Amino acid sequence: MNNCRCSWVTNDEIYQNYHDEEWGVPVYDDHTLYEMLILESFHAGLSWLIILKKRDNFRKAFDDFNSEKIEKYDDKKIIKLLNNEGIVRHKQKIMAAIENTKIFHEIQKEFGSFSNYLWGFNNNKIIKNMDDNFQNRTALSDKISKNLKSRGMKFVGSVTIQAYLEAIGIFNNHQLKCYLYKKQG
Repeated sequence: MNNCRCSWVTNDEIYQNYHDEEWGVPVYDDHTLYEMLILESFHAGLSWLIILKKRDNFRKAFDDFNSEKIEKYDDKKIIKLLNNEGIVRHKQKIMAAIENTKIFHEIQKEFGSFSNYLWGFNNNKIIKNMDDNFQNRTALSDKISKNLKSRGMKFVGSVTIQAYLEAIGIFNNHQLKCYLYKKQG
């Protein structure tokens, strides 16, 4: 098997495992889509490797990404999160995670699932990278970002949403030389 990976993957085992087992794999499960949306919103302005290394801490701090619990976080829980050295302690991002959760639930009610909403933007089709020209935003990420922002979500700019779409497999952005390019999507 050709083990050539995308060029952004470092020798870090966490990065390699994420690339090999998770990045770009189509996700339809709302719980996983939610977790990745929250993590990507914390990723804004930071290295994804920082988020990956703190992922288990995020899971513990955010009740295993139980959206029903997160929607009800109060001031006491927010203070606890702000004092948690294992996660990114950014007050606006923490507040956005809580508010975005409420909007996530509204979208679920409106569309039957967040998956239906998200995948519906591209008629349930995977977009496949046709060359190695990296794009940090696309027309699709612009459209989804604009819609999420119009609903009141924060930290969901087009660049963040493009990274999200790649992570959850809507946009297969493996490089042509990568062994996963043909395997996924």
